Amino acid sequence: MSAEALVFYSDVDNAQAWREALTAELPDLDVRIAPDIGDPAAVRYALAWAPPAGFFARFPNLQLVVNLGAGVDGLMKRDDLVQVKVARLNDPAMEAMMASYVMFAVTRYARDIPVFERAKRRGEWEYVHPRPLFEIKVGVLGLGELGAASAKALAAMGFSVTGWSRSPKDIPGVTALTGREGLERVLSESEITVCLVPLTPDTHHLLGAAELALMPRGAKLVNVSRGAVVDELALVEALRSGQLAEATLDVFETEPLPKGNPLWTLDNVLITPHVASITVPALAARDVAESVRRVRQGLSPLHEVDPRRGY
Repeated sequence: MSAEALVFYSDVDNAQAWREALTAELPDLDVRIAPDIGDPAAVRYALAWAPPAGFFARFPNLQLVVNLGAGVDGLMKRDDLVQVKVARLNDPAMEAMMASYVMFAVTRYARDIPVFERAKRRGEWEYVHPRPLFEIKVGVLGLGELGAASAKALAAMGFSVTGWSRSPKDIPGVTALTGREGLERVLSESEITVCLVPLTPDTHHLLGAAELALMPRGAKLVNVSRGAVVDELALVEALRSGQLAEATLDVFETEPLPKGNPLWTLDNVLITPHVASITVPALAARDVAESVRRVRQGLSPLHEVDPRRGY
């Protein structure tokens, strides 16, 4: 009898590093890197990021799919996953990397760095008096593992932090709100808003023209969740009109961001290529291995996704 197998698929991750890390955790697991999948019937588990359509259909005994990242919106739309457990990937390194990006983006605005960057390009000395961090109100939309870690880090730095999520949260140093009223309060009171909500049918274009209009004129937006959480056309208009002064965007409705997209031409937008956080194989493999062990025992994997919620 052949050993149980896990198939790995990703165009952007280091497959060999994952194979070594998973083999160290589960020596009895046959780790196969697509397209070298061997006998499809032996594959019980998959660790994947954005595999092509129909990828999972070839594995008749598939029991678990672990998404190579926190956002599982891409998996929820597929038609080749039937009665298969789906889990998110999460580890402290991923949380730390996301928090570091969020702190960079928020601090960049809090310390007026874009003003100085533009002044330098003009060859001008422009003084802006620094403000204490406790005066700067930051809103964090989404308080899951990544959002909570970022909100706590911002509060620890001294920012005044208010968070919003679907369900109630208790995070030290953070005022946590829920519901539509809570969302509108966070948007209307925050000088800088960070978006970390998962993409689901309920959060698609969560921030549209009406929501962006609730923000104080001249507010800043940081989006590190999914591009489709924000209505991109409404965002461009808000940035052009001055309703939003600045935006830091790591995610987009279409990735890579097409060359003709108007966001490329806006001087008040910082664009990064979906790098706010990544998984570190040596650490995250423990998470994957534990999920495999649990499924072998007939239990639920770590960070199992609720298909009804989409996360």
